[in-house]
Amino acid sequence: MAKCEICGKGTSFGHNVSHSVRRTKRTFKANIRNVRVVQNGTARKMKICARCLRSNKLESAV
Repeated sequence: MAKCEICGKGTSFGHNVSHSVRRTKRTFKANIRNVRVVQNGTARKMKICARCLRSNKLESAV
């Protein structure tokens, strides 16, 4: 399971609920991206969720 290296967001679990209210297990996967970022003056690859990427928590190395 992939996790965001900034906020720790990962896969969460829940239910699919049908029209007849039957419940089956399902997973909600986080939107994880492999991104090159600058951290402490060095460029490195990190796994970051889309929300952390959008909120500019790290500087992009592109």
